[in-house]
Amino acid sequence: MILSDRDIRRALADGRIGIDPMPDLDAQLGSVSVDFRLGPTFMIFEHSRHPFIDPRHPGSIGDAMRTIEVGEDEPFIMQPGDFALASTVESLTLPDDLLGRLEGRSSIARLGITVHSTAAVFEPGWVGTATMELSNLGRMAVALYPGMRICAFSFEQVSSPVSVPYRAKRNAKYVGQRTPHASLLAEESRTIAGGGMNGRAR
Repeated sequence: MILSDRDIRRALADGRIGIDPMPDLDAQLGSVSVDFRLGPTFMIFEHSRHPFIDPRHPGSIGDAMRTIEVGEDEPFIMQPGDFALASTVESLTLPDDLLGRLEGRSSIARLGITVHSTAAVFEPGWVGTATMELSNLGRMAVALYPGMRICAFSFEQVSSPVSVPYRAKRNAKYVGQRTPHASLLAEESRTIAGGGMNGRAR
């Protein structure tokens, strides 16, 4: 069951769903979703300096990425074919019986910008900002500004509270994140090698 606008208002008022800072519901609340805004921090791959990425080696991923901070009125230019990681201004806290689903806004998609590749589901118990995988699929560069409404979260009731919420998972690699995080896929390789992989991590 997807929460309606009135259910979202009630969940925010009751503290079941936490969004910090609290959104302007008159501007950001849709019929079944809440718009989240684009943060000022971006991570890009320096493909001219690194020939490839090896997900088995943590340094390979981190070293290949550079962090850029954009001023309040300064645009981040997405060139055609560009890929960047970014995060939302708002931090989301979910209870143990709701999942969040991130989708791109249609108005942004019509410019050629996608905001996620596959990581659209935020498990019950999630805490932190959302890292988005931005891509420009169009043929023209697009200016993105910090603070613009970039994506929307809807919320779904699960059949029962989960036994292990995301924040309590031993392998919850991205819990509590405040800025965009590079992939921590290499940690999975180490965990599997050590025989300690429990559950699924993003």
